[in-house]
Amino acid sequence: MLYERESELAGIDTAVRRAQAGRSSVLLLTGPLGIGRSALLHEVGAHPPDTLRVLRANAAPMEQDFAFGIVHQLFAPLLAGDLTAPGCQDTGSTPRPVPAGSLPALGDEDAAASEAVLHGLRSLLAEACATTPVLILVDDLQWADLPSLRWLAYVARRPHGLRAALVCTLRDGDPRAQHPLIRDIADAADILRPAPLSLDSTQALIHDHLGESPDDAYARACHDTCAGNPLFLQSVLRDLPLSGHRPTAEHADQARMQRPVQLRDRLAGCLYTQPGPVRDLAAAIAAFGDHGEPDLIQRHARLDGIGYQQALRTLHHLGLLAVHDTPRFIHRVVRDAVESALTVAERERSRDAAAELLHQAGRPAEHVADLLMAGTATHRPWAVGVLRTAAHAALRHGVPGTAARYLQRALLESTAGDGERARLLIELAGAERGIDPAACERHISQAVRLLPSATDRAAATLRIPPNFLGEASPTVMDLLRRASEDLDPTAPHQGPAREIALGLEARLWHAGHENPTELTGAVERLRALGTPPPLDTGGARELAAVLTNAAVLSSAVPAPDVAALAGQILEREPVTAARACTALPLVAVALYAADAVEGFNTRLSCEQHSDRPHAVVHAENALIQLARGRLTQAREQGDRAAELADADWREPTAVVRAAVAMETGDIQLIERLLEDAKQRWPDSLALTAMLQLLKASLDARRGRGVHALESLLACGRQLEAAGWRNSALYPWRPRAIVLHHRLGESRPALALAEEELAWARQWAAPAALGRALRLKALLPGGGGVPALRESAEILRTSANTLELTRTLLQLGRALESGKESKAALREAADLATACGAPWLTERACAALGTAAPSAEASLTHSERKVVSLVGRGLTNQEIADELGVSTRAVEKHLTSCYRKLGVVGRRELLGGRSAGKASVPR
Repeated sequence: MLYERESELAGIDTAVRRAQAGRSSVLLLTGPLGIGRSALLHEVGAHPPDTLRVLRANAAPMEQDFAFGIVHQLFAPLLAGDLTAPGCQDTGSTPRPVPAGSLPALGDEDAAASEAVLHGLRSLLAEACATTPVLILVDDLQWADLPSLRWLAYVARRPHGLRAALVCTLRDGDPRAQHPLIRDIADAADILRPAPLSLDSTQALIHDHLGESPDDAYARACHDTCAGNPLFLQSVLRDLPLSGHRPTAEHADQARMQRPVQLRDRLAGCLYTQPGPVRDLAAAIAAFGDHGEPDLIQRHARLDGIGYQQALRTLHHLGLLAVHDTPRFIHRVVRDAVESALTVAERERSRDAAAELLHQAGRPAEHVADLLMAGTATHRPWAVGVLRTAAHAALRHGVPGTAARYLQRALLESTAGDGERARLLIELAGAERGIDPAACERHISQAVRLLPSATDRAAATLRIPPNFLGEASPTVMDLLRRASEDLDPTAPHQGPAREIALGLEARLWHAGHENPTELTGAVERLRALGTPPPLDTGGARELAAVLTNAAVLSSAVPAPDVAALAGQILEREPVTAARACTALPLVAVALYAADAVEGFNTRLSCEQHSDRPHAVVHAENALIQLARGRLTQAREQGDRAAELADADWREPTAVVRAAVAMETGDIQLIERLLEDAKQRWPDSLALTAMLQLLKASLDARRGRGVHALESLLACGRQLEAAGWRNSALYPWRPRAIVLHHRLGESRPALALAEEELAWARQWAAPAALGRALRLKALLPGGGGVPALRESAEILRTSANTLELTRTLLQLGRALESGKESKAALREAADLATACGAPWLTERACAALGTAAPSAEASLTHSERKVVSLVGRGLTNQEIADELGVSTRAVEKHLTSCYRKLGVVGRRELLGGRSAGKASVPR
């Protein structure tokens, strides 16, 4: 399979036509390893015309000592057959006998050097050309034996009278390529240099190998990785079909990672023939990996300036280096080939020397650490510091797994005492807490045993993040209790010790939040702290957040008081990603339940975080948007939180998404969350309750009302037993009221409605109270229109426009007709559209007797333009450039479009899918 070799084939065809016309030509095909010189030669000689005789020879490194070996290959088939037979060529079969005296004897170098012998051989060629033009093909000229080279140079300098075209291939970068005789041939020849394959040809070659057209991303990965080298690309693709590999975008990284063994061995053989300086330079480049710099590589290879440049040119000519200011191998397999020629000890010394050079040059710690990680422990005095610095940088960049690996290596390198080892273990636990909580706990436990101070031990214990759902593990509980006892929680601590003591108390109270006795004790502790409680330090605020959460779960403190306290905590707490590793995110839950979220979402916006966005930010924002009744935005934030969630936040994020799924009625999301729950949800009251609510929601939507009601009542019993009475967080009663009513069970429905209303009046959050009044008004004897009017009046003070929408829709229907009914239904339709609840819009419009407005009609001119550009496949930045606005403006337009069209994200926008089946303008 030859691609983009038309110009080379045309050049050879021209030489053949010249030979047929009685004029000789010399062509030299040159290029790096794997560019396809031999494939071109094979293609030329595969199907010669009847009017052309082809003579072929292949040089080999092991045959350079056989004098006239190439000449024998060229003439042996000719002399053994009919000189006048056209089309005679070497087929690669066993050579036929050569008449004695026809060619010089092997090893007869004196004869080969004589003019008479060379002239005689030329005469033999002239005789063959007399009747039929001859095409002479010599592959790998750099390995030809010396007598044959003399004869080829002799012929190239004396072309007159020969009806022959001589085509040779020559590998760039080989030591023999600079031999004077080869230069003589090159001087007499026209040079053809095949170019690397373009992206289009790379796509075609992939199709030929794998049997289907590749995705653009896959083809680009192959093209960039192999730099258009046919041999490299074919080697990468050779074994992939055996594993069912397909050239799709998701397999692009797999193609990049291929390191073919056969190609490695061939490259190793190529490098073996190179002089020492070239091999030394290759070894130096391999040792530095992606972090080498010219001066450091030169020092590692121990070459002077001239030797370095010569060796560098050779590697470039061989095609082993990428086009780059700093020496870099074209493919990872080249590094494998270089290292395969070294012993294990030599590789270790080479990498160690490279790390030392990087460190001495003051290069980034991450670069030095990468080289240290490639070998065994060196115990260099500076290694631990470098690895710790690299780990801190990795954490800043949001790659805790890399940081953990650096710190694990630092532990191997360290020879310091217990204190130093304890600090390393604590740092390692900090890197692991988001990716491997069990390892985090284990390493903190190990560190605590090495620390002499009770304060240090307690501070280390607080590095274990709180378990937001469920009880802490026995190991963590033991560590917390021992640390608290060591500090003596009754003592009047000051400064850092007080801060640590407060943090320990917060964690211990939170660990018992599923125990009704502990919950009651936490509320009493909150009251004992006074109004407002101390909030001057982070520890004090964390304790207040935990105790407030207990008050929310139990509904022991009214919502206005909870909201005031939560607001005071936030006023004093800096907005940083470090909050994710404390109990402070519980404040967002309190504000959500208390219906006091106005302005809170702006405070928690990702733009205020200088660090990498954390799942906690988006989970909190999802709650806030849900509390405002903004379903589309809540879904977006919940999905983003799930994408970013690490081990600590996977389950809390699932709870938030479950709340979103129940409000939106998204069956697909509910099913996905239920499937997730089977695989990895731990056993905790919060997750169990949400699981039962999800099952009930799914059963209700599929017409299984009895089963749904059973799940809700079971959920309620569990929550009541634990002292969790807040319907704003776990709305089992509101949903059970509706199901009882649908099933015609008025008495239990009314009993639950009265219970819910009593709770809501005590809790005193507008959203909860307005909902309770609406639900009771749904039932016979539940207050009817007056209760609905009261509900609407209360909900107008709430942030939750979705609850107001539901009440207005119910009120408009209850009034049946008249001006007030129509006004309520029209407002309900407008609010439903704003909330991203098209099903409520349809119900309101149906009650009005009008058609629901199309989603498309609600878009502004600018929003239509943005949607149109999205349909063309443009990114937000490209849309901003097209319209001459900021990317922030584009994001705002898209968010508005999602809300109006009832879709979640760009994919549904393009597909035109939504809960309300809104049409999307194209």
